This record gives sequence, structure tokens and C-alpha cells, in this order.
Amino acid sequence: MRFVVFISVFLTLYGLLHTYAFLKARGAFSLSRWGGISLALFMVFMVLCPILVRVLERYGMETVPKILAYAGYTWMGLLLMFVCTAFVIDIYGLLLSVLTRVFHWDPGPWIPSPRITFFIPLVVSVLVGVYGHIEALSIRTELIVIKSPKIPENVGKLRIVQISDVHLGLIMGEWRLERILREVRRAKPDILVSTGDLLDGQINDISKMADKINAVRTPYGKYAVTGNHEFHAGIGRSLAFAEEAGFTVLRGEKLEIPGLIIMAGVDDVRANRFGGHGKISEKQLLSGLPENQFTILLKHRPLVESGSEGLFDLQLSGHTHGGQLFPFSLLIKLLYPIDKGLLPLRDGVFLYVNRGSGTWGPPMRFLVPPEVTIIDLVHGG
Repeated sequence: MRFVVFISVFLTLYGLLHTYAFLKARGAFSLSRWGGISLALFMVFMVLCPILVRVLERYGMETVPKILAYAGYTWMGLLLMFVCTAFVIDIYGLLLSVLTRVFHWDPGPWIPSPRITFFIPLVVSVLVGVYGHIEALSIRTELIVIKSPKIPENVGKLRIVQISDVHLGLIMGEWRLERILREVRRAKPDILVSTGDLLDGQINDISKMADKINAVRTPYGKYAVTGNHEFHAGIGRSLAFAEEAGFTVLRGEKLEIPGLIIMAGVDDVRANRFGGHGKISEKQLLSGLPENQFTILLKHRPLVESGSEGLFDLQLSGHTHGGQLFPFSLLIKLLYPIDKGLLPLRDGVFLYVNRGSGTWGPPMRFLVPPEVTIIDLVHGG
């Protein structure tokens, strides 16, 4: 039932965006009857394209859905930029109309014509689309240093590298993964963690990608938690992939890396709908841990459960993608206390949110580059 509701909402909202763009195109050009019908049919197809991709994936096809995914999701990104820009121009035109009525002022050439209100958004969306594809491939490394007396003095420095929201699938394939892993290897991590959404979709040929991750050497292991997309892709398949990649998946579990730190991890809340381990509370999981040992909590969504804030030292999260495409990053800021970066919660306790190492949906990013995070834990006050 929830899936039907989700599909209905998606088709309605996405259909409205296409309707808006269609009306802009029709206002800018004198479309013939068949021209209008052809454009309408194209837009109907693009509305249905993301669903068609998932259906073909489930039937084991890869080549056709991969082509449709690149085309459909690139179109989605371009359409979103077009609608945002056109909407701003429409607001500008509306303000001019109000000023004209109130002050009996003739704005003359200041009123944009229908063609202007179509071509400016078109140019902006194309330019943003080209730049967004380039930025999506420009992996940034973010270095943060956290000092704590809980880090053993004889250790000196413990380097943890975090990846998140890679979304391996039809679009995020081997060569994109290799760009991420190149930065991971360059950082020389002691520990590698993945904070959810490592896998996305139903593609069959994923063993090579698992082998690439498994080949990254870490003295103290690799650890991961589930994100919402692990459940969408199939939790059994997602867990098998993570384990094949060399990760220990923490599902409401904790373990001690002797003489170093404690690692804990919880399932994404989506697990509750799939019979997973999502019902264990963080407070239950973290209670009773030694206070003199540094504890890292891996959790997909950047939310701190009530009562657990003082039970860990560092929470590593993802999920937000930092908004991925401006101006949608502004909306994400309304949903989460922090959408990216480091947030001090109290003395010596931090939450860090990774912007995402890959992309979901449109294979582009705008003013929100992907990242691999390097966290250096050092002994200190």
C-alpha cells in the first residue's frame, strides 16, 4: 500500500513539473497540433521513465535500463533546474504586474516575453547540467581532526575514512567507483566505514565492484550500516554485497577494536518496514559501554536519538547528499539540524554528515560536490 501511495505521489508531482514545462514551451512557440501531441507524448514517457527503469531492472535487463536511466535521470535534473529558474522569472513577472496595478506604472520592456521566460531557463538548465555532470565526478576529500583523551596516547593517530551514499547501480558503475576508491586509497585509512546506501538497484554484475572495494587494505577493518536504499534494492542482496566487499555490517551491534575504539551501528529506520533490526534503540545499544573508550556510532540519517547523545563520542552519518542540487540543498536544511559537515553536540561529542560520495537520481551535482571524508582521531584534550 505504501508503495502504491509513493508511486502515486511521485507521478503526480513529477507530472505537474512536466505540465509546467509543457505550458512554457507552448507559450513560447506556435506549436502545431501534432507538434503539441508529440511533445506531450515525450513528456509522458519521461514521467514514466524512472519506473520503467526499475521494472526492466527487476527482469534482469541492464543495457536498455542503463541507457534509459542516464537519459531519464539527466532529463530529471535538467527539468528541475528549468522549472526552478522559470518559476523565479514568473515571480518576477508577477511582482511587475502587481506594481503596475498599484502604481499605474507601465513596465514596458521590463516584462519578459513568453520566449524569454522559456529560453533563459533552458540555457540555465543546460549550463547547470553540463557543470553538474563535471562536479559529480570531482570527488573532494574533507579532513577533520578530533582530539580526545580517550584515544590511546601510544596510538598517536587513528585514521578513519568515510564513504556514504555511493548508490552503486546502473549509473554509479565501476569507473565512477574507481574514482572514489582512488581517494580512499590515497588517504591510507586504518578503518573504512560506509554509512549507508552503498548499493542501489537490481543490477546483476556487481561482483567486480565488490572486489574493488575488498582490495582496499585497512589494518583495523571495514564497517558499514544499512541505508534506506539497501532495503529498496533487497536487504539480503545488499548485505551479501557489503560482506563480499569486506565490510562488517553492524545492525544494532557494537564491537571493540582492541586497544583502540568501539564501533557501533544501527539499521536505517526503513528496516522497521522490512522486518529488520531497526527497532533497537541507540540508548539500548550504547548503554553500559566503558566511558574511557572512544565510541563511534554509524547511522545513516543525521539525527540523534533522544537519550543517546552522551553515550557516544562521534556519530558518522550521510543520507542528505547535502541536497545534491542547489537550490534543493536549501530544503534539506529545513529537514535536518545539519545537512553536511561537522556539528558539535556537546563538549567532545560530534556529529559529522558526509555529503555523499556518489549521486542518486540525476547523475549531477550543483554547488554540492561529492566527498570522501578523512577523520583523524588523535590523543589530546
